Amino acid sequence: MGPWMLFDDSRGLLLAFVLVACAVVALPVATAHAGRRSTECANTTLQPAPGNLRAVREAVLCLHNRERAARDLPALRESAKLRRAAQGHSDAMVAERFFAHESPSGGDLADRILATGYAGGRGWSLGENIAWGTGSLATAAEIQRAWLQSPGHRANILRRQFREIGIGIAPGAPVDAGGLEGATYTADFGVRR
Repeated sequence: MGPWMLFDDSRGLLLAFVLVACAVVALPVATAHAGRRSTECANTTLQPAPGNLRAVREAVLCLHNRERAARDLPALRESAKLRRAAQGHSDAMVAERFFAHESPSGGDLADRILATGYAGGRGWSLGENIAWGTGSLATAAEIQRAWLQSPGHRANILRRQFREIGIGIAPGAPVDAGGLEGATYTADFGVRR
């Protein structure tokens, strides 16, 4: 699935969505910008498990901000409302066995964000990246690599206007992974004007 944009000018609000999906199964390891990165991020190789999800979320945020800093972009700040939407989506994908931005019942990113009360005011923009992996491909480092290798995911991570992020990680895969341990990630990006 590739990125797409939706603009809604109803009620004077501009609503922009960049939605992409990425299933991590096996990807080559690429570190094109490794020489320019100076910030070390902790816990990037942790296997996500119920007891360490906060540390893995922090690793994802650190990796995103390291990429942004290398390009003189402002750092993303955590938003509890975006995190609630992202976590709910990751949990739903694992529990209901689907991998998509839209749930089987038809709910989408806008529905999830509106339910948290994040959106409102003069306008807002949102983006979402999703991914899943098993074994070592479920770590923050490997999910980040996969997202950076995809133009749509990379664009969300590096979109200058985004200021906030919510990261949700659910242990387990959204599909039958043959009994392998895995994790499902959602990163919801936003800015409110």
